[in-house]
Amino acid sequence: MAVPAITLENIWRIYYWVAMFATILFILKLIMFTVVGGDTEVVSDFNTEVDTDCSFTFLSTQSILAFLMGFGWMGYAALRQFGMEQLISFGLAFLVGFLFMGITSYLMFMVRKLEENVKKDKTKAIEHTGKAYTSFAPHAAGQVEVEISGQLSVVNAMNNSDEQINAFDLVKVVKVVDDLLYIEKRK
Repeated sequence: MAVPAITLENIWRIYYWVAMFATILFILKLIMFTVVGGDTEVVSDFNTEVDTDCSFTFLSTQSILAFLMGFGWMGYAALRQFGMEQLISFGLAFLVGFLFMGITSYLMFMVRKLEENVKKDKTKAIEHTGKAYTSFAPHAAGQVEVEISGQLSVVNAMNNSDEQINAFDLVKVVKVVDDLLYIEKRK
């Protein structure tokens, strides 16, 4: 079986195979991201200091695959479906591929922003009412459920009074020292 030579008339085959290859790899990478969870990029270990922020990379494997996928499918469609000239098809395929790459990079950047740990300012919980998560003996430690910076959190606390606080009792945060909440039973 002879493989047909690539000519100007059947250049669409290049776009088609690039699109198929990139789409399959893109889907496999997406499945790995979903199943494994987290980043599936290849990481190298270097003994050098690098002063860069790795939270956003425009040229990731995912974005390059998105470029090739958009480039291939648009080039194929422009030649075979829309009957455009090769130079216009190539330009349009390049623009669509770059658009796919930008959108993918932006989405990955937004996903990585969701992973950021937010440091809560526990002093904002002073005078807030919460619920004892565990029982507290007088002047003993435990945990409370209280709203801090608009987010309901379970944090370590210390009973600041001489009375027993049972689990699920309403408590009030009276002070914060060294990131530890001091609570009293709500009257």
